[in-house]
Amino acid sequence: MTFKPAFGGTTPHIQTLLPRWVRREPLFSPHRETLTTPDDDILSLAWSEDPCLPSVQIKPLFILFHGLEGNFDSPYANGLMHAFAQQGWLAVMMHFRGCDGQPNRRPRAYHSGETSDPRYFLEQVSLRFPGNYKMAAGISLGGNMLANYLAEFADEPLLNSATIISAPFDLGACSSRINQGFSRLYQTYLLSSLKKNAYRKLDTLQQAIPITQPLIHQLKTLQEFDDLITAPLHGFSDAQDYYQQCSAISKLDRIRLPTLILHAKDDPFMTDAVIPNTPLPKTIHYQLLEHGGHVGFLSGSILRPRFWLEEMLPQYYREKRYYREKR
Repeated sequence: MTFKPAFGGTTPHIQTLLPRWVRREPLFSPHRETLTTPDDDILSLAWSEDPCLPSVQIKPLFILFHGLEGNFDSPYANGLMHAFAQQGWLAVMMHFRGCDGQPNRRPRAYHSGETSDPRYFLEQVSLRFPGNYKMAAGISLGGNMLANYLAEFADEPLLNSATIISAPFDLGACSSRINQGFSRLYQTYLLSSLKKNAYRKLDTLQQAIPITQPLIHQLKTLQEFDDLITAPLHGFSDAQDYYQQCSAISKLDRIRLPTLILHAKDDPFMTDAVIPNTPLPKTIHYQLLEHGGHVGFLSGSILRPRFWLEEMLPQYYREKRYYREKR
């Protein structure tokens, strides 16, 4: 597997930031659907086409879990969905709670180790498409979540294969890294989005944890946000407890499903702590690439960039023997 970064755009920050400038609008309009959870909350789904159409019933499924504060409009999200749809797949993305632009109903959000919503979603997908080939891709936070999921449900993942891209397998190390140097720009952007969402559902959050608008306003780092909101809202004692329990780096050896994992050495969100340093199961195909930034992987040139993941991943799964046999 070879990735050649865009000519003139080799640096990690260009790789990370340029996709948002290149793709300012989604490539297609999704078919939207709402799934009600067992605790009467909502999960917003975005499909590449109407999943009830007879023509899609035999298609393989590409299932996407987005990153922190991501949604369908994220360039990698609609781009990957479109790329697989163009190759004859039915694509669907589950928005984590509150990530579709509207506050969710319950005093609960999402985090990098929260697997119950993805499990319920995959159960519903499996009921609707019991015999279809299913590949799930997790991006960044969604990738760490997917690794946790694959370890937890190793005996019955309800999937045929998985892809994990730019995953922060060591959450503590990554929370420190994003608070350093130029990477603080990404922290500022993500923290701003998290705080806006917290303001929107403040009354609901106050049903579960003692927070106020001034406390949210004074937050300066992602770790402070996790200490104040993420950890107590989901039963962790503090951010460090959350990071320790939900970092997937120590759980990769439990994964039995055929899984492709991609990291870039120059990812500005990461440190070497996310790179596995113990033997991995034979089912995992791990690739550490020299360049790519954080969920960037732009090839071509800086004037005419190409989204390498959208070219490589559909081809990779076309070439997999187990996929051909499933078809």
